[in-house]
This record gives sequence, C-alpha cells and structure tokens, in this order.
Amino acid sequence: QVELVESGGGSVQAGGSLRLSCTISTTWAGYAGAWFRQVPGKAREAVAAVSPGGGTTDYADSVKGRFTVSRDIAKNTLYLDMNSLKTQDTATYFCAAARLILDTNLLDDPWYPYWGQGTQVIVSS
Repeated sequence: QVELVESGGGSVQAGGSLRLSCTISTTWAGYAGAWFRQVPGKAREAVAAVSPGGGTTDYADSVKGRFTVSRDIAKNTLYLDMNSLKTQDTATYFCAAARLILDTNLLDDPWYPYWGQGTQVIVSS
C-alpha cells in the first residue's frame, strides 16, 4: 500500500528558501511524484512533478525558475526545493504519487491516486 507523508513546511520570509520532503512507504522508483498546493477557498493547483522514470520534470509557470522537484530513491523521498519564495506561495502543499501516467499529464491531479496529508507553508513579507 502506498502511503505518503509530507514534512518540511513552516514559516519563512519572502525571498527565502524551504525544502519540502515527501516520504513514500514503498519506493519512488516507477512512480511519478508531484506536488500540489491549495489555499482555502481556491482550487488545488499543480506545482511540480517528476515522471515515473525520473527523466522528465514539469512545473507550473508560476514557480518555474524558483522551485525544483527531485527525488532520492535510496531515501524513499521526493523533494520540493523552493527558492525566492513569494507571499503568494503560501498554501498547504500536498505530495502525490501515480504509477501509470504520461509525461503530458504530470501536472493533472486526477491522474494521482495516492496523496499525502499536506504540510503548511507560510511566506511572510
């Protein structure tokens, strides 16, 4: 059974950096890993994702150049490195996993059957 647990959230000033981690109970090998975020009253938004084989990444336009998604197979951990944080990055961040997914669908949340509980990120000015 695939279980995901996010960690690393917290409060940071605008312009700062934060690393989010998502541990998987099985292995990230063969699974796409993605990060989504949600603000109360708004729809869930895709942030970044890496393909099952690890060879392709995709990012929302709003975070390109600032965020980096990566994974460490040996540590069973998916990462989201967030730099140059903005107040609009404030949200609850969720990680998700999918076994069968096309690269073109990496940022489409309906394709992800496994989700973590979320970790809160607050960016203050």
